[in-house]
Order: sequence, then C-alpha cells, then structure tokens
Amino acid sequence: MPPLLIYILIPMVIGLWAQMKVKSAYGKYSQVPSRGRITGREAAQAVMASAGIHDVEIVECHGTLTDHYDPTHKRLALSHDNYRGHSLAALGVAAHEAGHAIQHKQEYAPLNLRMSLVPITNFASQMLPIAMFGGFFLFHSPIFINLGIAIYIVLTVFQLVTLPVEFDASKRAKAQLVGLGIVDQDELVGVNKTLDAAAYTYVAAFVSSLGWLLYLLASRR
Repeated sequence: MPPLLIYILIPMVIGLWAQMKVKSAYGKYSQVPSRGRITGREAAQAVMASAGIHDVEIVECHGTLTDHYDPTHKRLALSHDNYRGHSLAALGVAAHEAGHAIQHKQEYAPLNLRMSLVPITNFASQMLPIAMFGGFFLFHSPIFINLGIAIYIVLTVFQLVTLPVEFDASKRAKAQLVGLGIVDQDELVGVNKTLDAAAYTYVAAFVSSLGWLLYLLASRR
C-alpha cells in the first residue's frame, strides 16, 4: 500500500469522520434542554466555584464550538449558544472548559507541559507553510524534508500531550455536572455523547500529525 494512502489519506478520512461525529452529536444535544434550565455560563461558574475558583472571567465569544479556556489571562470563553443556552450540549462544553480552569489551579502536569509547548508549537505552525510550499516544488530537497520532519515532531508531541488534558477535562466535567446536581444521571447520556464526540477530534488531530511525520520520514529514505 502506498505511503501516501497509509500516512495521509487514512488520517484525513478519520479526521472527517471525527468532525461529522462532533457536529452530529452537538447538533442533536444542543436541541435537548436540561431539566434544571441552568445556562452554560452558570454551569461553568458553579463548577469552578466548587473548586474554589473565583478569579476566572467568563466571557461570550463569536462562532460555534469556539469555546476555550485561556490560562494566561484566566479567561473562560463560551460561544453564544453555550454561554446563554441551557441544552445538554451547552452544559457539557461549559463544564469541560471549567475543567481546564480546575486543571490550571491544581497545576495538572499535562496542562503545564502543554502550556510550555505553546510558544514553540506556534512557531512551528508558522513555519509549516514554508516547509510545505518548499516541499511541493523541491520535494526531494533534504532541507525542506528535514524542516518538515522537525515541524511535525513538535506538532505531534503537542497533539499527544493535548490528549490527556482534554480527556481529563471531560472526566471532571461529567463528574461535576452530576455531583453538583446540574444534570440528572439520565441526562448525562447527552453530555457524554457530546464530549466523547469532541474527543475524537483531538485523537484525529494527533493521528493526522503523526501520519505526516511518518510520511516525511519515509520520504527521506
């Protein structure tokens, strides 16, 4: 089987499948309101308060599924539907981001490692178009192949470290939502499906990055 098919096309298919899964799950459970009618913002605030966190700003951001936690500025950003909505999907996403804030406070090792990798990862991402453009026209040039390998080593390590950070945040979110009485046990099904589908995208990102790395290593031979 050609290396291109193994290392690039298969991860691409996995990535597309993961995106479909998360859109499907989020689309479905964003239409299912929670019984408690609590908003995503209120859920995030409650989850963080239970961990003694009162200094994280919760803001509304544009877009869909653009939710994120910024440890540098201690800011938790929720997209409009998740900030103001009270669906099971909104609560799951909000609690997940609050889980990152708890990780930050507790100095969760994988999160600290991920944060330390951000500067070099950003630099590698900026260099990637140069390596890909050069590789397209001068594919057999060892300079561009080695540059691409170095870049994808950084990106692959970053994606690998991201996995436990995201899985742990989802685990914390599920436990807190039930533990605090924000959702009932039977409502957790919708939360689980939303967060599990989102986790597939992180796995797909790692597989894709690893695929490119292996492809470039095979091309150097």
